[in-house]
Amino acid sequence: MAEAEEQETESLEESTDESEEEESEEEPKLKYERLSNGVTEILQKDAASCMTVHDKFLALGTHYGKVYLLDVQGNITQKFDVSPVKINQISLDESGEHMGVCSEDGKVQVFGLYSGEEFHETFDCPIKIIAVHPHFVKSSCKQFVTGGKKLLLFERSWMSRWKSSVLHEGEGNIRSVKWRGHLIAWANNMGVKIFDITSKQRITNVPRDDISLRPDMYPCSLCWKDSVTLIIGWGTSVKICSVKERHASEMRDLPSRYVEIVSQFETEFYISGLAPLCDQLVVLSYVKEVSEKTEREYCARPRLDIIQPLSETCEEISSDALTVRGFQENECRDYHLEYSEGESLFYIVSPRDIVVAKERDQDDHIDWLLEKKKYEEALMAAEISQKNIKRHKILDIGLAYINHLVEKGDYDIAARKCQKILGKNTALWECEVYKFKEIGQLKAISPYLPRGDPILKPLIYEMILHEFLESDYEGFATLIREWPGDLYNNSVIVQAVRDHLKKDSQNRTLLKTLAELYTYDKNYGNALEIYLTLRHKDVFQLIHKHNLFSSIKDKIVLLMDFDSEKAVDMLLDNEDKISIKKVVEELEDRPELQHVYLHKLFKRDHHKGQRYHEKQISLYAEYDRPNLLPFLRDSTHCPLEKALEICQQRNFVEETVYLLSRMGNSRSALKMIMEELQDVDKAIEFAKEQDDGELWEDLILYSIDKPPFITGLLNNIGTHVDPILLIHRIKEGMEIPNLRDSLVKILQDYNLQILLREGCKKILVADSLSLLKKMHRTQMKGVLVDEENICESCLSPILPSDAAKPFSVVVFHCRHMFHKECLPVPSMSSPAQFCGICSAKHRGPGSAILEMKK
Repeated sequence: MAEAEEQETESLEESTDESEEEESEEEPKLKYERLSNGVTEILQKDAASCMTVHDKFLALGTHYGKVYLLDVQGNITQKFDVSPVKINQISLDESGEHMGVCSEDGKVQVFGLYSGEEFHETFDCPIKIIAVHPHFVKSSCKQFVTGGKKLLLFERSWMSRWKSSVLHEGEGNIRSVKWRGHLIAWANNMGVKIFDITSKQRITNVPRDDISLRPDMYPCSLCWKDSVTLIIGWGTSVKICSVKERHASEMRDLPSRYVEIVSQFETEFYISGLAPLCDQLVVLSYVKEVSEKTEREYCARPRLDIIQPLSETCEEISSDALTVRGFQENECRDYHLEYSEGESLFYIVSPRDIVVAKERDQDDHIDWLLEKKKYEEALMAAEISQKNIKRHKILDIGLAYINHLVEKGDYDIAARKCQKILGKNTALWECEVYKFKEIGQLKAISPYLPRGDPILKPLIYEMILHEFLESDYEGFATLIREWPGDLYNNSVIVQAVRDHLKKDSQNRTLLKTLAELYTYDKNYGNALEIYLTLRHKDVFQLIHKHNLFSSIKDKIVLLMDFDSEKAVDMLLDNEDKISIKKVVEELEDRPELQHVYLHKLFKRDHHKGQRYHEKQISLYAEYDRPNLLPFLRDSTHCPLEKALEICQQRNFVEETVYLLSRMGNSRSALKMIMEELQDVDKAIEFAKEQDDGELWEDLILYSIDKPPFITGLLNNIGTHVDPILLIHRIKEGMEIPNLRDSLVKILQDYNLQILLREGCKKILVADSLSLLKKMHRTQMKGVLVDEENICESCLSPILPSDAAKPFSVVVFHCRHMFHKECLPVPSMSSPAQFCGICSAKHRGPGSAILEMKK
């Protein structure tokens, strides 16, 4: 028997998914489990007829007239023998201290669970329902209602006597009652009524839709969502009603409240119970299906649906078919749905089984994701809710995710996830590396191994390096370049590379990697030798980084051949480590490289390599003639005779002209320009630079019989030599190209000079006038004379201490002040007075601008 119970319990979870949506990827909203322990014992011998749920405990009524109090695990805490027949209804107040019970034999009991107060009454007809006031614990709220053929309200009077009053009768048996606050809702054969206990008024009547259904077989389900919202389920119809206050102007003889149906819709199946879930509804449905073989109708498993009500329809959120014990024999009236508002627990009650439905928590959500192999989503959900999950660990989910990826063959993704999942756990890292080794995927995990914090055993890194060295030289080189040298035993890897070089001695990748390994091992000499052999770009970086200048003194030619520009920059930046003399000596057999070095040295400093300037003349002449003339111009240490000799030997006209002019032989230079270059413009430019009248005379004499040269002179000498001197020497009848244009240009140049002089004169006059006006305005301003001023002659205060005495003061435009008696008396020959201080300093004497007397 026990084994059968276990099998049924295990099959419950599976059965909830065996619906039409079995293959759906949607996650269920609820999870299910059987209420066991004491409930199992009760339902083996008896059958459940009703149940009421409180936040603290459960109250279960049976067909044999027993009432059991249970904890939330189903353990029996208390038992009451109420009647020998079926318990129809149990009602609890909100405090859970008072309970009302009614049975099929007409017995009604209301008593305190923790007090002695009690009410007993036996009626001559079955009592189907009972509901105690939600606040029954209060003395002012000692009320309850019962329902059979009529709805009775019982109230305790001031003498502790109970009096009853009929609230409703005449429309068949009362089959369902729900009391919330001051409102009582009940259902009879005709429909649903709501009664306001405060105003003693019935405020609405909601008729049932399908009158063809037997009300005893398909009873009405009522539940209050809140104190003003009533949900009615009857047959296949659901109505959501809102109790509203009527405006005072509309009352007249009407109740103070009225009911408005805010939502109404049909369901597929017959409703056995309703419960609110936030803004949604939980609906327990009774299902009948037709057999395909016999075409006979049979009772199927009940369904628990979560639906979203809309104004005239609804949206199904989730739907589960439940396998409860004996569902094949159950009718719609045999199922009840009770719920605990505080914890969102839903109890599906049937005669032989009680199933608890709970909202799925984060652990359940993760279970579902893992079951669907959505490991990444499960891992994310666990990380977000790590404080709320109890049954799962982030690490376990992560490891399962890695194993899943490996099984799928997504080795790179699995290796990448190791970084996040394994974190700093070295033991797990090493375990995963060996797993990847077993499947031959060490290369996949190599980019993601920790390299700092933490650091794995050197053997792990060496194992991966050997794997690459056997099959992938480029990958091996990448790891050596990216991994810090202290992760592995360097000497072991160096020896392994050497062994491979014995088979392939010219492999550039291996040689470059060996150089890097030598660098890590501080064996810079060997590393530098390999880099130079390979002509590798990192050679200069290696020299700088490790100060290897002493090792390259005999390798300067190799460096220059590899990259002359970088090599020269490095040598010049480190003259203190490798002298200029040493570099020039090393490059003696390679004059083209020697020139590159000395040229850049000269660019940096014209004086550092002055001892080599004579050598540089030949080097420039041989390898870099365009820079020879700039060198000759900028160098102050170049022997001019040697330079002139070399330039004349090579027939370098421009350079020879420059040297001749620099040595003072301007006439020979001009002659060379005219005869060798035949360039009148250059000759004129040369004459302008020298600014020598004799050169202009030589130039005119040389050009006088050459019409093109005369044209050039006429166009250019107007501002340096009087053009008349040239025009008078032109022979009669000589044809000169563009003579008219040249003469016009001479006249224009002369006119321009005149205009310039006039413009300058106007500017000078305007400036002089402006300055004169400014001086006049300045001299017209007043001068402050107070006690702080002194006489520049006697150095005493300029103003007398006694202001009543007469005084006379002279103030000059230069702001110097004197007592009048301290100034010399003007003579007849020079009647004007001048400031003696300014006259002595040759600043121009100021004349008196103010004479003050009193």
